[in-house]
Amino acid sequence: SYLRSQSTSRRTSFSVKQLEQQAKFALMVKFLQSMTPLLNVSFRNYAVEMSGFNNAMRYNLLNAVTGTYPAYDVDYSLALVSRGDLPNAQNPTAASTVAGTVAFQWTNNSGVGKALPTDASLLVVYCPERNQCIYTTLGAARSTGSDTLSVPAFSGLEVQTFVGFLSADSKAFASSVYTGTLTVA
Repeated sequence: SYLRSQSTSRRTSFSVKQLEQQAKFALMVKFLQSMTPLLNVSFRNYAVEMSGFNNAMRYNLLNAVTGTYPAYDVDYSLALVSRGDLPNAQNPTAASTVAGTVAFQWTNNSGVGKALPTDASLLVVYCPERNQCIYTTLGAARSTGSDTLSVPAFSGLEVQTFVGFLSADSKAFASSVYTGTLTVA
């Protein structure tokens, strides 16, 4: 035999602080959910007793939400899609001059700290209008200085772009660098 207490009813009203946090959380989930598999890997080194996605949520909620309730927005220049201690890309840029592609360029900084010429580029293109993300973790080597990502689904749309690196053994990541907003050709 056992006793069960009657469940309490859910509160119908929330405090202003709770509504603010719910709005921030919903905004960040919308942004990050499209890249969950990437975040589970690229934030795993900082995720203690939580998933990489949850650690990415935590970081970006604290650092990349701007505005005041209820008009919150993501400040993509402060957001991270990868986090680690490998050196960042130097002088990264992104442009779209060929239809359906985004071209990334950076300065080869192999030999600086832990940066190796064999580090693979991590290229991320996020389309807020479609709430979709296209990325690769198997991009060109750091030493090449450039790579392109095919994004035909985003042709004519405004996108947010990021670049980072991961080691050849996929155990170490560089914190991503925001390379700006652009419209895909």
